[in-house]
Amino acid sequence: MLDANVKNQLKTYLQNLKRPVELVVSADDSNKAKELSSLAQDIVDSSDLVSVTYQQGKRTPSMSVINPQNGTNITFAGLPMGHEFTSLVLALLHSGGHPIKLDEQVIEQIRQLPGEFHFETYVSLSCQTCPEVIQALNMMAAINPNITNVMIDGALFQEEVTDRNIMSVPSVFLNGEAFSVGAISVVEVLNKLDKNAAGRQAEQLNQKSAFDMLVVGGGPAGAAAAIYSARKGLNTGIVADKFGGQVAETVGIENFISVSKTEGPKLVANLEAHVKDYDVDIMANQRALSLAKNGLFDVTLESGATLSSKTVLLATGARWREMNVPGEQEYRGKGVAYCPHCDGPLFKGKRVAVIGGGNSGIEAAIDLANIVEHVTVLEFDSKLRADEVLQRKAKSMGNITIITQAQTTEVKGDGTRVSSLIYTDRASGESKEVILAGIFVQIGLVPNTEWLKGVVDMTPRGEIIVDERGQTSIPGVFAAGDVTHTPYKQIIIAMGSGATASLGAFDYLIRHSEETDVKAA
Repeated sequence: MLDANVKNQLKTYLQNLKRPVELVVSADDSNKAKELSSLAQDIVDSSDLVSVTYQQGKRTPSMSVINPQNGTNITFAGLPMGHEFTSLVLALLHSGGHPIKLDEQVIEQIRQLPGEFHFETYVSLSCQTCPEVIQALNMMAAINPNITNVMIDGALFQEEVTDRNIMSVPSVFLNGEAFSVGAISVVEVLNKLDKNAAGRQAEQLNQKSAFDMLVVGGGPAGAAAAIYSARKGLNTGIVADKFGGQVAETVGIENFISVSKTEGPKLVANLEAHVKDYDVDIMANQRALSLAKNGLFDVTLESGATLSSKTVLLATGARWREMNVPGEQEYRGKGVAYCPHCDGPLFKGKRVAVIGGGNSGIEAAIDLANIVEHVTVLEFDSKLRADEVLQRKAKSMGNITIITQAQTTEVKGDGTRVSSLIYTDRASGESKEVILAGIFVQIGLVPNTEWLKGVVDMTPRGEIIVDERGQTSIPGVFAAGDVTHTPYKQIIIAMGSGATASLGAFDYLIRHSEETDVKAA
């Protein structure tokens, strides 16, 4: 199943096992089951501490990773290859006693959770976000034997996907009931299971001393800013909902200078690891609510905590722009999607639409055309804005229809899933309907600045206005990345602006040393 190079790598990883691990495989005569059995044998051949038994399970093909010492159970329903192969390797390591990279306090909180929690997580093997969710739940399952997680390949178990009306991944069910859709971290899961968790976190955050620089946001701009700040010897903190932002949902990155090709999740992992090389206080799973100046700058969080700092650097990034038409929110996750790589496989053989004719929209249409029956691209303008090479590729494919001067006006459905889309032909004024099963929205980004309205100067689009040093209209408050009015929203530009704003903040602290009592590094 695995090639020689991967087998050698797997053997090296499994040398970290400290206790026996048992694989329980449920297989039949299908090709996927045979491949899974072959994969199980490759794993067994890679370590003397791994054994395999075969027995019929609830789902076939499937493979459970069991720690016979404490009874923990992690199951993969389907063939965990693609992005999920890493999840499988980590499940083996964690079940075999390799240390789990979570704070000891979080590990103990997982151990002490009362009750039984059976998670079922539906994924697609091309989904960039899914491994993060799978690994979070698998870590919990490797700690507490009363927690189990089953990773289910939605493309393979389509009958289950249809029965549960799953049209977006990752979709998590807990004890048979819908639990979450999209990215979710260990701490976020714990906050949903343990209602007192957020309050305890807020109490701990309130006890922190004032920072020299507090970065709000954990994307490329925020990471670069934190690194530059820490290297200057400043007491630096990062508070963020999650690391990576939009980059985590990016599939192929080929314009990051010095790296020929990488993927969003890999870049995000490297960013976080680089930040952790320095003495930076990372406060994840926290969302900023307000910013005020009371001598120092106070950032109040949704959890109720307040963090103080001598300077603040805003790097909250942007999110996908929505259509804002009737039916969009009602059918979000039920046919309306924003990540073609994640959710595209769930629409195999069906008709879908892509809203937007820029690079993202046309790239999405090209990718989807290899999976679905037909793609209709709807562009508001009279012409596409995508690069010419992308336009030529899209027009050469026989199952892509491009409609310009099309204003989407409504998403329709049967109450459980999307059935059609209504648009107005802007040239004729005529209203038209497209029968389809899915709609992928690719119409740009919206800066995450709602919480800052009336606080700092912004453009009409809600982008923070900064000067050449990254400073906002408030001295001591800086901003960087996609949240600012800086043109060309690119990863490398966001990193550069994060470095610039961080150096600007450092310069500000030096020049206001009497007020801030910060010495130059």
